[in-house]
Amino acid sequence: METDGAEQVTADQAKAGQVARARREVDARAAVIAASRAYFDARRAKVDGFVDRWFSVRGSLRLHRHALGWDIARAPANLGLGVVHAGTRLGAGAARLLGARGAADWLGTRQVLLETDVMREVERLVTTELLELPDPHAPKRDALAAAILADPEVRRLLAEAPGDGIGDSLAEYVGSRAAVGEITTTLATLGTGAAVLNKLTPGALALGPALAASMAQSAAIAAFPFGATAGSLWYGMFPASASGALVASTTAGLMLSASVLAAFAGVIADPVQRGLGLHRRRLLRLIDALDRQFVDGAGGGFAAREHYVARLLDLMDAGVTAARAIRS
Repeated sequence: METDGAEQVTADQAKAGQVARARREVDARAAVIAASRAYFDARRAKVDGFVDRWFSVRGSLRLHRHALGWDIARAPANLGLGVVHAGTRLGAGAARLLGARGAADWLGTRQVLLETDVMREVERLVTTELLELPDPHAPKRDALAAAILADPEVRRLLAEAPGDGIGDSLAEYVGSRAAVGEITTTLATLGTGAAVLNKLTPGALALGPALAASMAQSAAIAAFPFGATAGSLWYGMFPASASGALVASTTAGLMLSASVLAAFAGVIADPVQRGLGLHRRRLLRLIDALDRQFVDGAGGGFAAREHYVARLLDLMDAGVTAARAIRS
């Protein structure tokens, strides 16, 4: 009987210990949630100042000093890789609808865009100034750690929190700059075509042939044997056609110019997006995604929408080019 009583006491003590540990774990998790909520609320409060500091005209010029160099070569590559990037995101969405979570997660985290120096600098600034997380290359005050890591039990529980999602969301955020660069250059060609040619030219594929035709027309009028006035009348009725070589060289030159412009497009795009509130909303969406990932361990992370806009503009460019080819 005494043995049975001792065993019962031991069992009760073990059960009490388990209850106490479970209670401490619940309390620690509650502490994590409370501290992280306060941390992410503080990040949201810093967004406006961050946007004003780095995405104004002066701030964007400081950012794009980093584009002087290999970014001029990386930006053209990203114009093509943007199609692949958008394809991986669409594939991830399709896989998720079909219930293939593994394939969706794999596709959704592929980073095919080349990291430019400007993208790297934006990621560093978002990490160290806005999120106040440590930069591995330049250790700095860690606001998240200061807000949360006050208890050893909390530190233990944090080891269970998903960490890869933060890096993936940041990479997706900075990758959106490549798409914005594409959109900016497309709008530039659209404006050029409207102002110079009075035509819809949403990209180099549409602007190149139209500009080549205008150049051929001007050259033919200037070389007309009976003078420019007669030449205008004649070629007004019978327009001159541009050679294939002129069309190809003009289009290639425009594409090269557009790709170089893409490296510095943010100098124009950043202040415009700041004025429209796009930078603010994008950063708030990023913080919301990080909040969900850290606190709930769930959510699909930050998803940039700009890549899809860029692809729609590509389709418009190809459609305009095809329609003109059919008419001719």
